[in-house]
Amino acid sequence: MNAIVVSPVRLVEMYWLIRRTMSAVWREHLQPDGPGRIRINKHGSMKTDAILVADSEHLGEHADDRSPNQLVNTASLDGIVGNAWAMADWHFGYGFPIGGVVATDINAGNQGGAISPGGVGFDINCGVRLCALDINFKDINAKVLAQKLANSIPAGATGKGGVIIDSTEIDHILSEGANAAIEMGWGESRDLASIESNGRLETNERNLGERAKKRGSKSLGTLGSGNHFLELQVVDSIVDEQAAKAFGIRKGQVTAMIHTGSRGLGHQVCSDHVSKIEQNYSKIDNSWYARRWDMTIPDRQLAAAPIFSKEGQEYFDAMSAAGNFAFANRSALTQRLRNILREQIGVDSDLEVIYDVSHNIAKIEDHKVHGVSCRCCVHRKGATRALGGDHPELASKFSGIGQPVLVPGDMGTASWILAGPKQGGNDAFSSSCHGAGRRLSRTAAREQIDSEKLRETLEAAGINVHTKTPNVLSEEAPDAYKDVDEVIRLTSEARLARPVARMKPFAVIKG
Repeated sequence: MNAIVVSPVRLVEMYWLIRRTMSAVWREHLQPDGPGRIRINKHGSMKTDAILVADSEHLGEHADDRSPNQLVNTASLDGIVGNAWAMADWHFGYGFPIGGVVATDINAGNQGGAISPGGVGFDINCGVRLCALDINFKDINAKVLAQKLANSIPAGATGKGGVIIDSTEIDHILSEGANAAIEMGWGESRDLASIESNGRLETNERNLGERAKKRGSKSLGTLGSGNHFLELQVVDSIVDEQAAKAFGIRKGQVTAMIHTGSRGLGHQVCSDHVSKIEQNYSKIDNSWYARRWDMTIPDRQLAAAPIFSKEGQEYFDAMSAAGNFAFANRSALTQRLRNILREQIGVDSDLEVIYDVSHNIAKIEDHKVHGVSCRCCVHRKGATRALGGDHPELASKFSGIGQPVLVPGDMGTASWILAGPKQGGNDAFSSSCHGAGRRLSRTAAREQIDSEKLRETLEAAGINVHTKTPNVLSEEAPDAYKDVDEVIRLTSEARLARPVARMKPFAVIKG
């Protein structure tokens, strides 16, 4: 008999067909769970149910089987409480789906529930800061200002143009966060009340490796590359007048949005601790097992340690220190922007920080789970907090309004500001979405989208775009992202946060 010859291309197609079929078991366990929510009932190794913020149409359009399956996997973590969540901008990530929210009980077992670096991500405390200017769009020359920002704001994969800091200064930043940057002249003290956790996460040892510190020593005050940006916007519409007034924004006003994180320092911290924790796991059948903690996970990228184990504590402390660097980084960029605006259009100190939110972090928080109080380690990966207006951490100006929730869209459409509940918290551990969410992988976007044609289209729409890296424009194109307005609709329907205002971009600086 003649052997059957199968082409390499067909073999790849067959491989992915088998993988999709195997990973789609979760589809058999779906059920509607109210407006904007789809529940995946507990099955297999899941310890809890999981909830996708989606409706049937959204799920049908964006169901990359890998992302919901990652959500299912997170529900197997030791000590998990409540439901595992994927916000409306969910898409494929490392271990966790981006948009994932998982809480573990710190009092579970002998050493507490699991903490997983994959549940935070490599860009620790990547986040967004929104600022308001006391000017209207008609009062500025958008093209000239965009060019000045492109020339003055350091962006790109390297730390070129960053503030050079010595070992003493970097230790101070790792300990004190935004306040350390302010003491160095890179920020203003009035900003602190409008930063999540007042711009500082508690740390003790700050035992970061020398490579991580070296990577941070040149990158303070830089945007980085990829989806990071500085954007000038105009407030296009107001949905909630009361909240908009409390936040200090009005229709036609110019706003500035900064999206960046802890740069190479945070990436190195995550890499170091992923390696330390992963080495405790061995493959057994279709799972991974850590004998020293008696932990089993379905995917090695979920590698976790008990939060009160040596490895868990070391990671949490280093993560918090890297988070402080990110707060300082956004503060330094804000001050750079203030200086440029003063020089270009005579705006003195009228750039006000509306809010600064983290969307890659794990925090110890108190929540009610099925009516029972729980001290939880809440992982938010590509998800932000959405605190109620009665939460003690919020400044008094947000009382009865709710926390500002910042949701960048894509550079050709719009971004949104939402608000948490007026009081109390939502049942997703007071969490909300963090952006539009990718629809295409970076590779697919490069293959499908012509950068120069896109630039012409954006400029014709009055959006001045400046990039430092050749492929960034196609990778970050509007067509590479979900419809941000749909993401906002689903978030609102799911009762996680309510829309306040929509902002359209007119100047975009990317790495």
